[in-house]
Amino acid sequence: MSEEMTQNISNADNRSFEERVFARFDDLDARRQKLEARAYDKKPIWEQALREIVETRRELSKRLDRIEAIAHETRADLRDAEDRIEKLEFKPAS
Repeated sequence: MSEEMTQNISNADNRSFEERVFARFDDLDARRQKLEARAYDKKPIWEQALREIVETRRELSKRLDRIEAIAHETRADLRDAEDRIEKLEFKPAS
């Protein structure tokens, strides 16, 4: 009975054992290539995300620099105003 099953299996596919093995290898290779292609498809997405993160950091840095400059300017204006007020307060009455 086991000889009969073996014969049926080998008769089910007219290709030789080697041909069937190589066909399986070809199938596995094709599947691997599809998986690699999917991995490469996602790479540009990550690259774009990283570019956007870097650009956002640069823009944020520029904005913080502007805010800091405005703060310094405001402090200088405040010091000038305090100096002018102080001069007015100590001005002798005529």
